[in-house]
Amino acid sequence: MREATTGTILEVKDLSLSFKRGKIWHEVVHKVNFSLQKGEVLGLVGESGSGKSVSSLAIMGLFNSKKAKISHGEIRLNLGERTINLNNLKNFQDIRGKHIAMIFQEPMTALNPVQRCGEQVEEMILANQPLSKQEAKKKVLALFKEVLLPDPLRAYKSYPFELSGGQRQRVMIAMAISCEPDVLIADEPTTALDVTVQKAILKLLLELQQKHNMSVLFISHDLGVIRQVCHKACVIFKGEILEYGDVEQIFQHPQHPYTKGLIASRPPMDVKPERLLTVGDYMQENLVKPRIISQDEILMQRKKLYSGEPLLRVEDLRIDYVLKKNLLGRVSKMFQALKGVSFEVFEGETLGLVGESGCGKTTVGRAIMQLLEKSGGKVCFRGKNLEAMTRRERHDLRKRIQIVFQDPYSSLNPKKSIGNTLQEPMEVFNLFNAKQRREQAISLLEQVGLGEEYFNRYPQELSGGQRQRIGIARALSLHPELIILDESVSALDVSVQAQVLNLLNDLKHKHKFTYIFISHDLGVVKYMSDRILVMRQGEIVEQGFAEDIFHNPQQEYTQNLIASIL
Repeated sequence: MREATTGTILEVKDLSLSFKRGKIWHEVVHKVNFSLQKGEVLGLVGESGSGKSVSSLAIMGLFNSKKAKISHGEIRLNLGERTINLNNLKNFQDIRGKHIAMIFQEPMTALNPVQRCGEQVEEMILANQPLSKQEAKKKVLALFKEVLLPDPLRAYKSYPFELSGGQRQRVMIAMAISCEPDVLIADEPTTALDVTVQKAILKLLLELQQKHNMSVLFISHDLGVIRQVCHKACVIFKGEILEYGDVEQIFQHPQHPYTKGLIASRPPMDVKPERLLTVGDYMQENLVKPRIISQDEILMQRKKLYSGEPLLRVEDLRIDYVLKKNLLGRVSKMFQALKGVSFEVFEGETLGLVGESGCGKTTVGRAIMQLLEKSGGKVCFRGKNLEAMTRRERHDLRKRIQIVFQDPYSSLNPKKSIGNTLQEPMEVFNLFNAKQRREQAISLLEQVGLGEEYFNRYPQELSGGQRQRIGIARALSLHPELIILDESVSALDVSVQAQVLNLLNDLKHKHKFTYIFISHDLGVVKYMSDRILVMRQGEIVEQGFAEDIFHNPQQEYTQNLIASIL
């Protein structure tokens, strides 16, 4: 990485932020100080809800003044010939895009669902640069090619829902860099991306940063990413900065127990501990390291798992999407999302499903849930074909198979409180009385690392990671037999991720749950899974036990995936 040039372009001094709940203002960020130099990449790392994203929203002037405010301190943007105090700026349109741009954490909510992706990026370019509409379109297609979208023209014409999560994130990156801003705020820009695309996107961001001498405020809960791309790092916890300095110094010689806990929370690749360490473990005085599961124990567990009949059997599953029809309404172009996928899932097993964005992982999960119409093949649960089930059996199946969706923003009803969200499935299936449902909901909140104080809150009051935990709690509310976890921990910081993974394993052993664990995070998949299926372009290209896949991958594609782990 090239050294940062001198000169401060962004200065945050004694910044305190407050949110209004009811009639009372609550301070959530407390006198934060940091500065961003010209050409520097500064990392802001911490747990979900620590104040990372709200600090960036304050810089962008995206606060609702009736519900949030800068209660103390100031933010200055130095543009050489002039210094702008962003606290007092009334028209942020003059600087957004041209001087400061942002890659938002969740592309599905940041992109307009009823406008084509290309038009949205084009709109940003036309608002900030003196180009014709035709010239702007050419620039959009070039940007889409730069950010490695597989078919730039198709992406240009697509609506956000027609692209995968990773592809939508690349559209957001293209939009943010379209006007070559002085400061780029990247809020979890690679959260939705698989490891190979993540590596390529990070490389691209660094190349663009160095080419245009951009300053980047890089917000992430992924410590591997922070260490790879940043010159300096700020470790933030509960709205306060605990450590600030050279990134290698912080990672090699962390001073605060919180920082040590963050670094240790990633699943190790060489051994399989019984539990993952969390920040909470490091904050205690007497740290007890978890027991390592031996190879003999793993072999005994395998023998027990695969001695019975499969809980779920997927046979020759095929799904086709219509891309184009002729004037007579006949299909002229099809896209094969799944090309004859077959596998089995055994009771008590965690089956990992990995592959690049758009390979068909999520499509498999939704097909099992019957949320997509399949073109061929069959899915059998406990030996019964789902298509042959009666209406009552299908209703009962919803209770027995649950899914945690990839996107924690759009999968929660913004008009329902968290308590109502968790109680709703129990009401639908007539479980418990009103008092018991409330008790169950509070218990679920505590199990996923939240508490009773979240019961009456709404999704918009929660961070991305907190919303994902609510999605997991909702799926657990019916005590299903099979849970499909579609990127269910991708939005979580490493410490909360470790808590949730420990929770999922505890619940699995206590209630004999079975999981299909879909993720682009190969380290997490290896830790959680008994067996792993590797998918590419709608097909399973390799499968086997987790240790075998990682230590002795047979396919070049799998080898490249593993080599891309940061």
